Formats: sequence, structure tokens, C-alpha cells
Amino acid sequence: MAVTIEDIKKLRNLTSAGLSDCKSALQETNGDMEAAVEILRKKGRAVAAKREDREASEGCVLAKNEGNFAAILALKCETDFVAKNAGFVELTTKLLDAAVANRIESIEALNALEIDGRTVADLVIEETGKTGEKCEIGAYEFVVAPSVTSYVHFGNKLATIAGFNQEGVDYQVGRDVAMQVASMNPVAVNRESVAASVVESERSIAIDKSKEEQVKKAVEAALKKAGINPNLCDSEDHIESNIAKGWLTPEQAEQARAIAAETAAAKAASLNMQMIEKIAEGRVNKFFKENCLVEQEFVKEPNVTIAQYLEKSSKGLTVVEFKRVNLNQD
Repeated sequence: MAVTIEDIKKLRNLTSAGLSDCKSALQETNGDMEAAVEILRKKGRAVAAKREDREASEGCVLAKNEGNFAAILALKCETDFVAKNAGFVELTTKLLDAAVANRIESIEALNALEIDGRTVADLVIEETGKTGEKCEIGAYEFVVAPSVTSYVHFGNKLATIAGFNQEGVDYQVGRDVAMQVASMNPVAVNRESVAASVVESERSIAIDKSKEEQVKKAVEAALKKAGINPNLCDSEDHIESNIAKGWLTPEQAEQARAIAAETAAAKAASLNMQMIEKIAEGRVNKFFKENCLVEQEFVKEPNVTIAQYLEKSSKGLTVVEFKRVNLNQD
């Protein structure tokens, strides 16, 4: 049977596929609309299979909260052009709305969720067919708490959600905390929730750095005492460069090397470990203050921590959990 332009437009409205694809599908099925839709869906799967080895590094990140449930969803694609397309953003919104309405708690459950008779996994595959780019669920996070909030940064590349231990948290307070998470990228709510392996790594780094500083100070003092500028010989490359520039003689360079080696060995063997541990502990505390949400300085009120800001809003108020998804490099 002849395929009319009205049929082609109807199929296009149903699938968002190209006009020529819609025409070919209708011709192949003798005008059977349902069969044509299935063909186009299968084409979407074929395109998806071809794109499996491609990297989906762009996309749309949205967040939403409803009641005591909040979620972030990242639908990824290959180019920013597709990510900003109204249809792509609309699909991301549709998937997120369904996830929040059904209180989905994993990507696996999200992919299996049915919307209008089709699974989310199928809808994403169909989007690959429409855009010609690899599309996939790049991230899905959720928070359940007495009060929750969400924030989507301009451009739909970064979103955050946060949960609080009290009901009825002021909207602006919740938004401020979500924006703090977006801008300052904390690693945990508080120091107690930082992974033990992370704390141990930071402590080890702090001890090594403190040792290096003490040795360096001793070497610099010894060089100055010998009448040699430490800045001219703080590395082998600098020594060679400064000899070439005439700022150090070869004899001074050899003297500096000998002094540095002897002093460094002596200082390393006689370090005050109690002092080193104390300095290192100060560095670990600094790490906590910079990377634990409630200890961070509130970006909108310098010299006020997030914990103090929340306490000022409501006695005993604190954050119990947060999530952050960012497609850009932090």
C-alpha cells in the first residue's frame, strides 16, 4: 500500500526517528504502524550495538526530591550537542521522574522499570537510535532521610542531593548545603564517616611530608652557614643550570652536594618522631576541615562552618548523607 506523508509524520511523532527512516519502515511493513515502530526500535538496538565501543563522556545530569526521597540521574551520550538537545533533556527528566515516583534504589532496578509499557533500558537504546550516539545511564544515586534536598548546577553537568536528620528543613538552608556540596566536593559528611583507608593514607602522607620538611630545613641551614644560597642548589637540575649561568662554581656545587647529603642523612637519623607525629596530626585535621562537609567553611559565610550554620537554623540539625554527580572534571 502507498505510504502517506500523514503516516510518516505520525510515525515520526511516535518515535522521533528521521523522516526517511519512518518512510522506509512503513514501506517495509505495508503501513502497519505498530510493526514500523518495532522496526525502528530494533534499528535503535542495532545502532546501540555498533556504538558499544564508543565513549559516552557527555550527557545530562538532573536531580529531584519528593517527600523524604531524592535522586540524581545522569544520562550520558557522546557529544555536548546531543546532551543539550531538548529531546534528550526531556528523556532524562522523564526517567528521573519515574525513578523518584517509584523510589528506585539501583541502576539495575531503574533499567528494569517500565514506563508506558517499555523498560528504561529500551528507552535508552531507542535514544541511541534517534541520536546516532551511544547513550547509557551513567550514574544513579539516591538519598532517603527525614528531609531531603536537590540542586542542579547550570548546564546540567553537575547535581547534588542531601539528606537531613530532621523534618521540615528550611528550603534555603537545604539548598545552601546542596550548593556547598556542589562547589566544595566534600569526601564525607564528617570525619567519623571518612574511610579508615583514606585517613591512614592521609596520615602516612602527612608523616612523610613532615619528615621531608624537617630534613630540608636542616639542609638549608647548613648551606647558609657555609655561605651557599640554598635556592641555587635545591635540586640537581638547578645546580647544573646555575653552574651554566655562572651563579655557582663547580667547586661550590660539589661542596653543596656534600653538605646536603651529609646533613640530610644525619637529620633523618635523629628526627624527633613525637614532634613529627604532632605536625602530621595537624595536617590530618586540616584535611578533615577541608574535606568533611560539616567541618567545611560555609562558602556564603566565611568563618562559619556548615555545622554551625545548620545549628543556627535548627538546634541539632545536621546532614546524614549526600551524593554528588559531576560529568566535568573537578
